[in-house]
Amino acid sequence: MLNPVVQYHGKWPFHRILGVQEPCSVVFSLLNLLAHRKGLAQIRDKIPASYPLRKYYVSFGYTGIASWVFSMIFHTRDFDLTEKLDYFAAGASVLYGLYYTPIRIFRLDQHKPPFKATLLRLWTVTCVLLYVAHVFYLTLWRWDYTYNMAANVAAGVVQNILWSTFSVRRYQRLKKPWAAWPGMIVAWIVLAMSLELLDFPPLKGLLDAHSLWHLGTVGPTIWWYK
Repeated sequence: MLNPVVQYHGKWPFHRILGVQEPCSVVFSLLNLLAHRKGLAQIRDKIPASYPLRKYYVSFGYTGIASWVFSMIFHTRDFDLTEKLDYFAAGASVLYGLYYTPIRIFRLDQHKPPFKATLLRLWTVTCVLLYVAHVFYLTLWRWDYTYNMAANVAAGVVQNILWSTFSVRRYQRLKKPWAAWPGMIVAWIVLAMSLELLDFPPLKGLLDAHSLWHLGTVGPTIWWYK
């Protein structure tokens, strides 16, 4: 490998293992997948089917699993198709988080008062249209990395603000440690995402900032399902 290590078309070179282009990112993506899989099993085991929010929790688990499956595929072999599937799945996961957040915080799943049901329908249609427009723009108009990043960050920031505010207010009211968990998890995820800013050459040709970000999201995912 060259010394100093340089990027090629904005990407660092990695040592391949069994043909896998970015081994650490694949392993850490698998850990996230397993965290969602375990969390989904806990939901099915501990939450009654009659609980109104259960279906949203289950969907959260499935979108998480899908996003990490495609992340593993992309980091195994970087092709045009695998890149698009990774980005679209990650976008769906982030947008679903934005979709689910106000439903949980404001309990839009409840049908009383009646306007909540209307709000839920409008919010559902809005999120579906946003995702369809997002995919169509990237597919049919222009594959724009800057736009894609901005869209995901914007969706992430909004839900992080909502969860942090919810967490602070709930903790102030209940004075229970677990009431602060959502805000603490959000802080952890933000710190993990900030690892992307480091963007250093892969250590030993294997471990880079992007893979560390994937590693950093395993813990909060496990915690979230609790």
